Amino acid sequence: MLRLRRPRPSLRLTFSVLFAVTAVLVAAGVGVLSHGLAARLTWERADDDFRGAVDAVAGFTADHDGLTPEVLADPDEDAGLDESLYDSRTLVVQVLGPDGGVEDEGHPLVLPVADPDRAMADAEEPGRTASGETRIGGERVRVTAVSLGGGRGAVQVAQRLGEVETLLSGLRWRIVLVGAGVAAVAGVCGWFVAGRVTRRLTELARVTHMVSVTGHLDLPVPSTGRDEVGQLGAAFDTMLNRLASAREDQRRLAQEAGHELRTPLTSLRTNIALLHRFEELPPHARTRVLEDLTSESRELIQLVNELVRLSTDSRRPEAREPVALAELAERVAGRFRVRAARDISVRADGSRVSGQPQALERALANLVENAAKFDPGGHPVDISVEQGRVEVRDRGPGLPDVPEDRLFDRFYRAPEARSMPGSGLGLAIVAHIVHAHGGSVFARDRAGAGAVTGFVLPLLPEGGRAGGDGAADAAGRAPGGDGNPGHGNPG
Repeated sequence: MLRLRRPRPSLRLTFSVLFAVTAVLVAAGVGVLSHGLAARLTWERADDDFRGAVDAVAGFTADHDGLTPEVLADPDEDAGLDESLYDSRTLVVQVLGPDGGVEDEGHPLVLPVADPDRAMADAEEPGRTASGETRIGGERVRVTAVSLGGGRGAVQVAQRLGEVETLLSGLRWRIVLVGAGVAAVAGVCGWFVAGRVTRRLTELARVTHMVSVTGHLDLPVPSTGRDEVGQLGAAFDTMLNRLASAREDQRRLAQEAGHELRTPLTSLRTNIALLHRFEELPPHARTRVLEDLTSESRELIQLVNELVRLSTDSRRPEAREPVALAELAERVAGRFRVRAARDISVRADGSRVSGQPQALERALANLVENAAKFDPGGHPVDISVEQGRVEVRDRGPGLPDVPEDRLFDRFYRAPEARSMPGSGLGLAIVAHIVHAHGGSVFARDRAGAGAVTGFVLPLLPEGGRAGGDGAADAAGRAPGGDGNPGHGNPG
């Protein structure tokens, strides 16, 4: 059975509802506390008034021996009862005869006479009381009968509670209305506040949706403000920029790789076509075709290997650790002393950096291989390490007259180097690795003859943590040179 998913409410609506619910809960809590306190004080005041009236009547009857109902019921007689009992809106006084009959008929509220009231009218001891509660016309009334003594009758003292209940009921409704008003105001305020807070989030969600739908990474991202939303927008904008840069690098790599692969593949196809009439070719032509096939296949294999290495270098996870550049230089020099059959000298201090050992070793190896390849005379190659600055000096023909950044482009090869083996990716890999470590690359002509290529990395402080000041300090100091950036070897 297909179940339809309910659309989730917007963040703005959720905030508004939360504001309103919170306001309702707070208003309800305050209302319950205030109503409870007001009700307790009101009932205590009512109880005190009724208790005081009953005590006053009981004391009066006890102090006046021989008091009769006729005297109390006669409006012309001054019985001495407190006139406030007769003038009160909530207190009612009614006089009963010895038989329990009402002696002072004619007042607005006639109280019912129950058996306890008749018992008090017939009581011998004055000032005795009997309390009860009844309803008159739907209004709750509490009644207390006070005996006159000697079986002469009693006085009923009653309190009407309808006014108190009406007051408390009105207070309850006012609290409910105030709570509802507070909830409505809180919901409206929450709607506007949430709209202001979530406006950038809504815009950010819209941008992410557009990115997912269109695939465009150049959309403007709202990244204003220093709060968490602004930080999120700035982080998302940075992520989109990096994705756009990575996509552009990928596109450019594919184009450049296709361009570079086209030449050896075309040559291979031409030579393969010649193999179909290999028997018709003279011996020297056969030899040349086979040499071309071998050379082109070797260059193609090397180019593919360099492309794979360049691609995997940015994806292969290698943990960073403290790297002693002197040890790294000695390993590379030892390897190329055997491979290139030439003298590789190392002069290094105790510079230590935080980095990926294998990647940094590959970068230095590419520089040494480049220096050995472009110096066919077999002269020594010097490796120098000082304050995080690594230099490789050769005695070859020097550098072509091109901008330095062009030398470190992928697949770039100087015109005089196109006849030599290589893929044009050596210095590009060096730049890629060094930039990933927060460093910089350089190249310049060497005084006299040859070239100087290398890189500068941030030094590791004494405490073992990575730092960046060493790179800036070492950038302008080069052993045996003036420290000015020059040009790089064609790779």
